[in-house]
Amino acid sequence: MRKVVAAKLHGIIITDADLNYHGSITLDPDHCDEAGILPMEFVDIWNKASGARISTYVIYGERGSRCCVLNGAAARTCQIGDEIIVCSSTYVEEHRIAEIKPRVLTFNRDNSVRDRMFYDGGTKEDGTMTFTVREGSPGDVF
Repeated sequence: MRKVVAAKLHGIIITDADLNYHGSITLDPDHCDEAGILPMEFVDIWNKASGARISTYVIYGERGSRCCVLNGAAARTCQIGDEIIVCSSTYVEEHRIAEIKPRVLTFNRDNSVRDRMFYDGGTKEDGTMTFTVREGSPGDVF
């Protein structure tokens, strides 16, 4: 089994931090639905400003709020306004990697979605792997 990216919120902005909450990251369910991130799913968080890397779980905030709130100990790793990457992962058998199409959202400074894309891996006839970043969603017709 290989651990691979399943979904990514790239460049989302921290809107708040709550040191006294029980832990987790609070995200807008609209963003999570579109990327394929579930509540209580563990995610890795990478702070583009400081380089801090943490792991925590997702809870849903208010739908449509564009929120991105670090809670508990995670609140110490970022400042409001920091740009972060939220990445979920999954385990797949190597020969099935080409079947997954991780969705990636990129963001404007107000946490509105700027770009929608997905990662498209494949295998050539000679067995070598390929990788392409495609615009849109995996189900789009090109």
